[in-house]
Amino acid sequence: MDYYETLGVSRNASQDELKKAYKKASMQHHPDRGGDESKFKEINEAYSTLKDPQKRQEYDNPQPQFAQGFGPNGFEGMGGFEDLFSNFGFNVRGRQQQANPDITIAARISLEEAYTGKVMVASYRLRTGKEEVVEIKVPPGAKNGNTIRYEGFGEEGFPGPRGNLHVKIQVTPHSVFAVDGINLHCTSKANIFDFIIGGNVLIKTLDGGKVKVNIPAGTSPNTKFSIHGYGMPDLRTGRKGNLYVTIGGIVPKNLSQDEIVLLQKLRKRLDKKDVDS
Repeated sequence: MDYYETLGVSRNASQDELKKAYKKASMQHHPDRGGDESKFKEINEAYSTLKDPQKRQEYDNPQPQFAQGFGPNGFEGMGGFEDLFSNFGFNVRGRQQQANPDITIAARISLEEAYTGKVMVASYRLRTGKEEVVEIKVPPGAKNGNTIRYEGFGEEGFPGPRGNLHVKIQVTPHSVFAVDGINLHCTSKANIFDFIIGGNVLIKTLDGGKVKVNIPAGTSPNTKFSIHGYGMPDLRTGRKGNLYVTIGGIVPKNLSQDEIVLLQKLRKRLDKKDVDS
């Protein structure tokens, strides 16, 4: 395999050119995006070698290698390194493999992105110096503290399998909505007369739309209204929770003297009604 051909660069490519080519090729052939896993591994192997100046120098100027066989009286055909040592009484097959560690990174998203889901690309560096690129798919309904696991994207270097990558979701607090499981809570205000004679308020939703909340006549201020299906989607079922809106009253200010007199007359009439009833 020609590492330069694998990345699609010339043999005198700069480190920046190598990095750009690697990101492009790894995204194109990533298994999570329908790419070929073996091709993806070849791309990582090529970049891991060429990004290291010493490894690249050794790759560009290979030293002569000894043949496996040593002639008619040598060890030719003995089956390789492990079989050679087993002939002398050494057992290397039973050696326990050391596990490669996992890696944890954070993915910070807004509440709107948690509502709709989001696809993002993250890069992180292994302890070997190799830079890894992964496409993170945050599903709709992801909550703060949820973790997405990508098998085989952790540390490498030991003989055993690669570790795993853990992506921890961090949902930033919202200025309007508070999250309670799959339900959302917010507050709004309406004119005090809307509570007396009836009215409505419009609430902006997380998906950019609006929902109307009707206030029946005779409603008390600071009443909490429940709106079905306007909460967060359930991570497993996709079913949306409820939106709870607490609506407070706005008292009119800067009334004229005439308006105050009218309200006083209205109050006397209403007080008389209460006495008569």
